[in-house]
Parts: sequence; C-alpha cells; structure tokens
Amino acid sequence: MRIAQIAPLHEAVPPKLYGGTERVVSYLTEALVELGHSVTLFASGDSKTSAKLDAVWPQALRLDPLIRDTMAPHMLLLEQVWRRSKEFDVLHFHIDYYPFSLFSRQLIPYLTTLHGRLDLPELQPLFNIFQNVRVVSISDNQRNPLPQANWLSTVYHGLPIDLLMPCTDIKPSYLAFLGRISPEKRLDTAIRIAQQCAMKIKIVAKLDKSDRTYYEEQIKPLMSLPHVEYIGEISETEKAKFLSGAHALLFPIDWPEPFGLVMIEAMACGTPVIAFKCGSVPEVIENGVSGFVVEDELSAVVAVNQLHTLSRAGVRAAFEARFTSKIMAQHYVHVYEKLLHYSHRTIMREVTVR
Repeated sequence: MRIAQIAPLHEAVPPKLYGGTERVVSYLTEALVELGHSVTLFASGDSKTSAKLDAVWPQALRLDPLIRDTMAPHMLLLEQVWRRSKEFDVLHFHIDYYPFSLFSRQLIPYLTTLHGRLDLPELQPLFNIFQNVRVVSISDNQRNPLPQANWLSTVYHGLPIDLLMPCTDIKPSYLAFLGRISPEKRLDTAIRIAQQCAMKIKIVAKLDKSDRTYYEEQIKPLMSLPHVEYIGEISETEKAKFLSGAHALLFPIDWPEPFGLVMIEAMACGTPVIAFKCGSVPEVIENGVSGFVVEDELSAVVAVNQLHTLSRAGVRAAFEARFTSKIMAQHYVHVYEKLLHYSHRTIMREVTVR
C-alpha cells in the first residue's frame, strides 16, 4: 500500500525532546515500513525516517527562532500534499482539522487522527459542517465531546517493542513525574502525593511559554521542597533509566487526557502507573495489573503503599500485549483497508511483507 503520513511541523519526526504527536507519527511510520508498505513522510527537514521524506520545511518550527507565523509553513504543507496526492492510496493526516476543507474536495481517500483535546466549544460548529470527514480517535473517551464526528475507529498509540526496556540493575528509589508543566497535568498534586508518602519525587518535564506564568506562581515555590528534584527535559535514550528507577509514575491529571503516551512509556519499562480516573486512563491502565486507577490524592497515597502487590514483569507484559508500534500499525492498516473499501478504491501497489 502507498501511504502518506502527514506530520505537524512544530517538531522533528521523531522530536529531539518533548513532542507526543510527532513521536507517535515516527513510530507508526517506521512500523508501516517494517510491514512492507511504501510510506512517504511529510515533515520537517530535520526528521529521521526509513520512509521517503518530503521535507516541507527545513527544520522544526520550535527550533527556528526566526519563525513568527507557524501557520504559513502548514499551508505550504497542505499544498505540497495536495499536489502529490494522486501518488498514494491513502493520506493519513496528524494535523488536526487543517486538511478538512481542501481534501474534502478531492478523491484520494484520507483520514485524520485527532491527537488533542476535543472538549472545546469552538470545535462544535466545525464538526457540524464536516460530518463526512473520517477521523480516528486515540481513545474511546476522546470522542465524547464530538458524537457527530464521523469516527472510523479508535487506535491506541504504540511504542517500538525494544525502544524502552526495563533496567533490571536499577533499584527503584523515587516516584516519577514525566510530561509537561501545565495546570491540567497537576504536577503540584504529584508533589503533594510524594510528600504524603514521605518519598522523593523526580520531575522530568517540558515548560512551554504559555505556561510560564502558571509555573512561576504555582509550581516554582514547590521546587525548593527537600523531596523534590527537577531535572528538566531529557532525551529518548535517557527515559528507560529514569522510569526504571521509579517505584511508580504519578499521573494525577484533572482533564480529559486523549491518551497519555507517558503511561505506556512507563509500562514499557515495567514501571507501574498511578493515575487519576480521567480521560483515557481507565482504557490504558489495567487496574491492579499495570498500575492503579485512583480517584484523588488520598487514594493515590494508598495506591503507592500497594505497589508491592504488582509485578514489574507483569506491567511489561501488559505493554507488550496492547501497546507496541507493530500492533498500532496493524490496526491502522485495517483502518486504511476499510477506508479504501468505503471509497470503492483498490490498492495501487501490493504489499511485500518483510
């Protein structure tokens, strides 16, 4: 099958540091190539891939200090994909609703995976108009605000099976927080949970400019507490050691998290996840197997004290059974085939399985 993967241009594919969507696009692209498909990746020029790369912009927009209008490169991206669209069986977008208008007016089958939060009122009129656009959710819970959308399927994220492995020579000695410093991620709650458990917490987190005021007012004063260690951002190669060294990953969100890639990153390392019952959490975490799904801070503290009942090998096994990139790619191939069937189209090129 000839497949176009269209990534955002904000980060490279894969991103050098933080970047959930671009990371998933990378894992999916590589897994599709491994399955024998012909894949073209539309992304920034500093991306690394075994697929064919169409470099729409020289480097990731986040790393270009001269970029003031991030929309302009994305309009160029849409035009470039449109001009080449007849070369593909399927166009797979990962750039929200940007392609809806233009690509609804052409015949090549396309779909969009929605990676972000959908509980925004301004999205309602958009999806009322584009009810025929086929979209994929990354959790069933993510769909709730937009029942009128034309949902093709839910496909959970996946990681390469050997990307993050348990470091069995490291003895867990702290609780971990990994993600972004923002109000909905509730780093402050994670710090309080660790304090109530009399345990150290290590924090690996990205801070966006938009969250700087929140950080200065709400989080920075907590960073000087004796049980808190703020590391900052780390690379992909450092994650296994960081997560393997944790008794558990704390994920005390209070927003409808569409998926939460960090949860399966922890699971890949055999590290249990203690997460608040919001958004996708109950779909990702098997309570009592890969971690604990809790209601509040008090129950999170209780869960920390119950970690000895979980098997880290069992946590890793739960990851391998559900959340590898090969499983994700296989699910997407099924979605592509369904899309082609709906569009009454045949595949232009046979698949050669490696």
